[in-house]
Amino acid sequence: MSLTEPPAVVGSLSPSRAGDFMTCPLLYRFRVIDRLPERPSPAAVRGTLVHAVLERLYDLPAAERTPAAALALLDPQWARLLGETPEYATLFGDEAERERWLGQAREMVGRYFALEDPSRLEPAERELYVESVLDSGLMLRGYIDRLDVAPGGEVRVVDYKTGSAPGPDFEARALFQMKFYALVLWRLHGTVPRLLQLIYLGNGEILRYAPDEADLRATERKVQALWEAIERSLTTREWRARRSRLCEWCDYQAMCPEWGGTPPPVPDRRPGDTVRGARRAATDEL
Repeated sequence: MSLTEPPAVVGSLSPSRAGDFMTCPLLYRFRVIDRLPERPSPAAVRGTLVHAVLERLYDLPAAERTPAAALALLDPQWARLLGETPEYATLFGDEAERERWLGQAREMVGRYFALEDPSRLEPAERELYVESVLDSGLMLRGYIDRLDVAPGGEVRVVDYKTGSAPGPDFEARALFQMKFYALVLWRLHGTVPRLLQLIYLGNGEILRYAPDEADLRATERKVQALWEAIERSLTTREWRARRSRLCEWCDYQAMCPEWGGTPPPVPDRRPGDTVRGARRAATDEL
């Protein structure tokens, strides 16, 4: 770990955008280089709503953090999101569909209380923005849902997921995001988080992992290799499409060669090539 001043930032990467490139380099290009708009999905907006409720639940005194209090936060938070993004109102075909969607959000909020007792927790941080620059000049950045610090100083990194827990074949992919955050915290503070915890509100499971320095060094190598692959694509202007089951939910099928489309010309733009650009792009993590 270097004690010298960090080098000049050459680019930036978040867990979400790293995941995009691993899923499909062309998807990364459309989101980061072209900055093409995407339609909000009901599932993604529901995740935003549930995250907002759980974040604000911890504003209440410990004894008042009850299921009823959490559910009471849901409608006001939905009204706030609609005020900020009115187009969310067009997500639903009718009132019955909207009520079913809100009912699923209520189920997830209620399920949270079967997994943790918020009256016994006092998070050190919520929606914490973190960033750190590697020796190569690559800035790693992102938002951590919750950071718990024990009296002895041990750190637990917590992330809420509104989907279902992955099967064994996909656990490593799910943990990559958490190891990414752990790497940033280790770089910032010099200590490895004690525990990484993914809370899946879709099916009520928790995935826990205790990292060590070897894990985080391997994660740093993987992230650096990803960035080098992105740099090659920037140089060659080649962004390969990669077909997967996730294509079903992709807004860009009409422009994808895998689906008979033609991408637009590649714009002359680099992803997060300044600190200001990196911080602006960090809103991707919300």
